[in-house]
Amino acid sequence: MTPPLLEVRGLTKRFPVGGRSLLGKPRGWLEAVRDVSFDLERGRSLGLVGESGCGKSTTARTIIGLHRATAGSVRLDGEELTGLTRRGWLPYRRRVQMVFQDPYASLDPRQTVASILAEPLAIHGLAKPRDRKLRALALLEAVGLNPRHVNRYPHEFSGGQRQRIGVARALALEPDLLICDEPVSALDVSIQAQILNLLKELQERFGLAYLFIAHDLAVVRHLCDEVCVMYLGRVVERASRDDLFRDPRHPYSRALLSAVPLADPEAEAERRRIVLEGDVPSPTNPPTGCAFHPRCPDRERVPGDLCRAECPSLRARADGRVHACHLEAPAGAAAARIQA
Repeated sequence: MTPPLLEVRGLTKRFPVGGRSLLGKPRGWLEAVRDVSFDLERGRSLGLVGESGCGKSTTARTIIGLHRATAGSVRLDGEELTGLTRRGWLPYRRRVQMVFQDPYASLDPRQTVASILAEPLAIHGLAKPRDRKLRALALLEAVGLNPRHVNRYPHEFSGGQRQRIGVARALALEPDLLICDEPVSALDVSIQAQILNLLKELQERFGLAYLFIAHDLAVVRHLCDEVCVMYLGRVVERASRDDLFRDPRHPYSRALLSAVPLADPEAEAERRRIVLEGDVPSPTNPPTGCAFHPRCPDRERVPGDLCRAECPSLRARADGRVHACHLEAPAGAAAARIQA
């Protein structure tokens, strides 16, 4: 059997905090990502969702090598990526590209669109200078922009147009995998729809795989085939898009989905919102056991003090669903509580 395009196993990333002692050792650690594992097949889309600060972007940046992993494994077509030097990463940059959240900050304001799109080709020694200009024109056309604007600067474009330029730059090296870090969160709703439709069209045209990071569940539902829900650096539930939105199993997943507004005002008025207690714990001092237990509305249903004492592992249950909770929710019960 051929391996998945992307395999992530036990990925962990810690950052030193609080300065350093007289001996030069960090005074403390912030564990931003903890034991994250998932697979992504060719031509498929995986969404990472959760509250701000839960580790989604750090996971993506660690996968692509912008952060060095503290522990764990990242494989692309079975080839290990963690531990690679900057030079060792170079051949993999052609296969894994990133689309950033803020299209203006990620584009050099001193470069024209032509030079922005030609730069990746120049770095990797692809095509002659004249051919790079032709490639830039083709990329602009592929993302729905007028090729005649190739000599303009980023400030001469709207936010949605700048994000299209960011997508075009990511496509310049013909990658297998695009990591999209909240690429539409800074855009108006109407422009969001245009960029999402563009991403779906490009996926069908070029067979791209997407690792899509978002906090907007409606966006994830539109684009992704599978979803990982993250809380305080951990994946607490992994499911297909349809399974997650129809019947979420982890209490945190249910709370997230209960906050998504419904288009039907009558259904919205009848639905019971799950309001979580307290604030998100600090990742520098996480709770013992299950990190979600101080805010969990179902913790009283778990016998004893198991939630406080033991962190549940992410595992497949009897019905095939994968989530990290000591409570085994019966099928359909979760959706019923959200809709009641």
